[in-house]
Amino acid sequence: MDIQEVLSFVDELIFTKIGKHLSDLQVAILREVWQGQKYFEIAEENYCSEGYVRNLASELWQILSNAMAENVNRTNFRSVMERRQSMIVSSNFFGSVGNDLIISNVNVCRDISSNKSPPSKSDKLQQELSTAPDLVKLSDRHKEIATLEKWILREGCRLIAIVGNSGIGKSALACYLLQKIKTNFEVVIWLDLNLSPPLENTLKTLILSTANQTENQLPSTLGEKLSILLLNLQKKRCLIVLDHVQTLLSEKQLAGNYCSEYRSYKKFFKLISETVHKSCFIINSWESPQEIITLAGKNSPVRLFQLKRLGLGASEILRENKLLDESEWEKLINIYEGNPLWLKISANTIQEIFGGRVGEFFKYEQLYISEELGIILEKHWQRLSEIEQKVITCLSQKIEPVSISQLLTDTQVSPQELFNAIKSLGRRFLIETKIQEQETLFLVLPIFRQYIISTAEAEEKLH
Repeated sequence: MDIQEVLSFVDELIFTKIGKHLSDLQVAILREVWQGQKYFEIAEENYCSEGYVRNLASELWQILSNAMAENVNRTNFRSVMERRQSMIVSSNFFGSVGNDLIISNVNVCRDISSNKSPPSKSDKLQQELSTAPDLVKLSDRHKEIATLEKWILREGCRLIAIVGNSGIGKSALACYLLQKIKTNFEVVIWLDLNLSPPLENTLKTLILSTANQTENQLPSTLGEKLSILLLNLQKKRCLIVLDHVQTLLSEKQLAGNYCSEYRSYKKFFKLISETVHKSCFIINSWESPQEIITLAGKNSPVRLFQLKRLGLGASEILRENKLLDESEWEKLINIYEGNPLWLKISANTIQEIFGGRVGEFFKYEQLYISEELGIILEKHWQRLSEIEQKVITCLSQKIEPVSISQLLTDTQVSPQELFNAIKSLGRRFLIETKIQEQETLFLVLPIFRQYIISTAEAEEKLH
């Protein structure tokens, strides 16, 4: 009885008992317990706390114990299942019928949930992951992983844009997702666009990684390369991650516009989205290209996924950095927008200057922006168009949220310019909206507001 048969049997047993199938984490617990893993090892492998794994496992053992009328736990799970198989075989209750297995009157069918069959175990997975980041611990991202996995494996999405601020964890999420679902594909590729390669270079890399071709066999024209890649994506099921797509997009323009030398990517993403194939592209970016926003939709093979702030995982980051004054943590998390990277930078600062005492850090009225964080925020500022800089500077001068009418008065720009700027700043995740008395109000992220104020004060001193 191999682990896949065990999982199928237990899933049917659980469903019969409580009307629910095994969750992804329950499957992982059973699979790794079968291999002799301990709870803390399972927690590390699946990026969650040991306590959470223990609680979920305890519920699972209780249900199994009730269903099988004998005690089942981590230490005896494998022996119970192997003994149960032996009993079934000797009693002639175990047999095969067509393509189905019958185990103790429980019908366990092969997976027919998708018409896109995953590669068989005998198939060798082609991988090009030389530019992929290290797999790091993910904090509190189980819902995000489940959503993306559903979009890719069940709903057959052809292109997914994961967007969000720098440091929010887009690359870490995509890396973990790739490792989790890669066995459902024949080819997996991670391509970092941080150096902003021309489309021709990207196509060459993708073609060579998805087919048995040499560089001297490639056609010369861009159109022919696109045709070959699309054919490869139809023949093989490929999972391709394109990281740092924002480097293709222009600075000093509204969000989502390409640099002139990379405009051919617009046609590329459109073709990938609209051509029928069995592969999936994931792109990570600070902002979405405009054509993807237009193509994306709930019932579309193109989806836009905004990666938002951490929930409980934000506190875990502060705990791992041994910060004190836990009652002040929520305030710190809100200031840094639950952003994993920004929180780690601030935690290091508090540890180095204040010995980890968050309360002492907050004694100073002006929020401190470290050099490392300042460099990151400067990159965001430099991407803004002139009208965006004008609007967000005006917003930063106000402590309370500001209305459209007030912004029109203060900035002296036309409604069309203001609406475009607000829409673009929202797509860059630098401003938030609030509804108050049936009126939409706008405010800047606290940390970015402080960056703008500090930069303006520094410039005044220089003059």
